[in-house]
Amino acid sequence: MASYRIGIDVGGTHTDAVLLDEAYNVISEVKATTTEDVSSGIYQALKRVVAASSVPVEQIDYAMLGTTHCTNAIVERKRLNKVAAIRIGAPATTAIKPLVGVPDDLRSILGKHLYIVRGGNEFDGREIVPLDEERIREIAEEVKGQVDSIAITSVFSPVSTEHETRAGEIVREVLGDEVAVSLSSEIGSVGLLERENATILNAAIVDVATSTANGFIKALEQEGIHADIFFGQNDGTLMSVEYTVKYPILTIACGPTNSLRGAAYLTDHPDALVVDVGGTTTDVGVLVASFPRQSSLAVEIGGVRTNFRMPDIASIGLGGGTIVTLNGDGSFQIGPESVGYRLIEKGLVFGGDTLTTTDVAVALGVAELGDPSLVAHLDKEVLKKVYAKMVDMAEETIDKMKTSSDPVPVILVGGGSILFPTELKGASKVIKPENSGVANAIGSAISQVSGQIEKIFKTDELGREETLALAKKMAFDEAIQAGADPDDLVIVDLEEVPLSYLPGNATKIRVKAAGGLLSERKLTGAVNS
Repeated sequence: MASYRIGIDVGGTHTDAVLLDEAYNVISEVKATTTEDVSSGIYQALKRVVAASSVPVEQIDYAMLGTTHCTNAIVERKRLNKVAAIRIGAPATTAIKPLVGVPDDLRSILGKHLYIVRGGNEFDGREIVPLDEERIREIAEEVKGQVDSIAITSVFSPVSTEHETRAGEIVREVLGDEVAVSLSSEIGSVGLLERENATILNAAIVDVATSTANGFIKALEQEGIHADIFFGQNDGTLMSVEYTVKYPILTIACGPTNSLRGAAYLTDHPDALVVDVGGTTTDVGVLVASFPRQSSLAVEIGGVRTNFRMPDIASIGLGGGTIVTLNGDGSFQIGPESVGYRLIEKGLVFGGDTLTTTDVAVALGVAELGDPSLVAHLDKEVLKKVYAKMVDMAEETIDKMKTSSDPVPVILVGGGSILFPTELKGASKVIKPENSGVANAIGSAISQVSGQIEKIFKTDELGREETLALAKKMAFDEAIQAGADPDDLVIVDLEEVPLSYLPGNATKIRVKAAGGLLSERKLTGAVNS
């Protein structure tokens, strides 16, 4: 029997959906308007893409979703869990309290139950003081009934996870499985405050991820689809529902990475720059061996500085719905405001009253869309200057993302890619692939499942070869837990950084493994998607 898969990706303006066959050929594609509540837009896209395909629903075996639900919850400060944050680090870390530097409005929501207890490790793994297990138990009793999610962070837990793991066990003994527990060693890297912030944010969006997953399952069932469900994560791969609910923060920024993966697949260019033009922003990322280049810097989410893995993406306020303001003296302003998902009702070429970048492109004959006669009255000379500035903004961002002055292939994707010409400065060639408007949904549908670990190892203990073998095994285990097929796993990235300031030939090792989806039909109980 034939097997099909659905890929859905939620953007700021459009929710894109595709249905692919086993050979990843596009059977149907749909661009639906993103809705304010996000979910109803997903349901509409799902319904329409299935209807357009004429594929029997019982043959749809996989459904993948790249969603902005968790990002929106943090940015809008809505639907967040009641969180208790426990830092294991007294007496060493009491000078700086948890959530320092976090915006006041978010701290007022997440900062009601903050604790620092005795314990933690030195940079070389030695215990600072023994873990105060009794105090952990007291805190768990104290917050019972007041919180539904707990974030636990220990000093240098990427070196030694012992105190964090034990604290998590105690919390679960007291509070049971009803309360979600997030451990920082599983989320962030070295750097206490940023790792703690990432862990608290992860704990705060568990309910959002759970309701999103349940809503997606229900939407599929309403269409008669009983598929294995996976969510997009921000390294361009997928994870099971169970893994998503445990680490929802990994869904943040999965949209641009889906576009990068889709671009790599559609063009067969594993190493290139990808310019993803949406309705609100243009995101520029770098493909390295068909996967997004990761950022080496701390990243801010909703005003919170974090250090968990994120793609290296440069975003500018330029998309198909970006508002263009023309002044009487011939000057103009491009963005940063956008009409977003209301382009069809607000744009001039669609009979609206707002001049957008799409109107500029149509008026100059660059794009064919809407009714060109509705923009025929605009001053072409001024519009040419506006368009030149739009192209210049994109070229400048491309230049910032390059690591050398040499021209590189540039892949244009996204619904707004019609705005740009087939030649750009800094590009050896500009590629606009077929189905580029839904590259993000295609990227979601064709992605593999991955697992990544980043830890500090002492190579003196096992020797370098055995240490690397252990790190690879840990990455394989993570990938299997996320929903990968154990028989189809490969290492796609390995990085060693010797840390000369630590004893024992300490080395920070980052390993990423990826593989094909493990169908529920092959499960033996190890993974539940």
